[in-house]
Amino acid sequence: MDNVSVAETMTDGAATAVAVGTVRNRTSRISQVVTLIAVIVPPLGLVSAMGLLWGVGFRWADVGLFVGMYVLCAFGTTIGFHRYFTHKGFTAHPAVKVTLAILGCMTMQGPVTQWVTDHRKHHALSDQPGDPHSPHVGFGEGFAGAVRGFAHAHVGWMFSNLGMEQGREYGRDLYEDRVVRTIDRLYLVWVILTLGIPFAIGYAVGGTLGAGLEGLVWGGFIRIAAYQHATFSVNSICHMFGRKDYVSRDEARNNWLVALLVFGEGWHNNHHAFPASARHGLARREIDVSWWIIRGLERLHLVWDVKVPNAAQRERRRIQPVNASS
Repeated sequence: MDNVSVAETMTDGAATAVAVGTVRNRTSRISQVVTLIAVIVPPLGLVSAMGLLWGVGFRWADVGLFVGMYVLCAFGTTIGFHRYFTHKGFTAHPAVKVTLAILGCMTMQGPVTQWVTDHRKHHALSDQPGDPHSPHVGFGEGFAGAVRGFAHAHVGWMFSNLGMEQGREYGRDLYEDRVVRTIDRLYLVWVILTLGIPFAIGYAVGGTLGAGLEGLVWGGFIRIAAYQHATFSVNSICHMFGRKDYVSRDEARNNWLVALLVFGEGWHNNHHAFPASARHGLARREIDVSWWIIRGLERLHLVWDVKVPNAAQRERRRIQPVNASS
């Protein structure tokens, strides 16, 4: 049994014990170094791109690599790490499961077990003491407190709390899954792959080392940086800015811009109201590209047991407008 500490949280008016820690009190030094590399190095690609493209302009191959790698790998976290591995929003064919896990690792946001256990703890203690990346706990009042909270939720938490939950308290199912353990052990292979693929395609298209490096910059470094900060925005922006349509016990909010950048993940209040739902954009105009992909996979019989709240469930949790009775 892992060594866990316990915090009190309120659920429907009653105090319930929720696990706060698992295997360590602070993120490891190795994790801090890897995080520093993952956060700092990709933006340096933008600087190198300025040198490579100075007076030259964009190449269509670079645009294609950036967009293609961004979209493909993003589904690894939005559909795979989040809606499938974390919340069990559907059941997947083994080939789909493996593909989503590898694509998620290729975003360089950590192995499956690390990402999922951190996120499960976030839901267990959302915007309460113990939440790994809440912008609302322990940062003081006023503008300065809000800025500190935003910085912590966006990036800062990864240097203090990342990877603390890699234990069985939040991930027993993952540690008992041989496929997940194997993919986790090969994490550095997926990191090499996420950088090697755009280099190889750039080299194949352009025929020169410079073209390969250009592909690496746009399809690798800049793409990783852009997607990382789009994902980080769910933790920061979507817990501070946006609307609340459903009752939840935290400050999760719906933000349409973040939803566009991370393919539906920005409908964060919807998600916290119905965590197990494979669909986050619950209203007709709430664009949720990840849900479209899940629906497509369902029609191909590659995923099944897809969970979505029905109309009655949504109505029970809906926040009624102030003038609803008028």
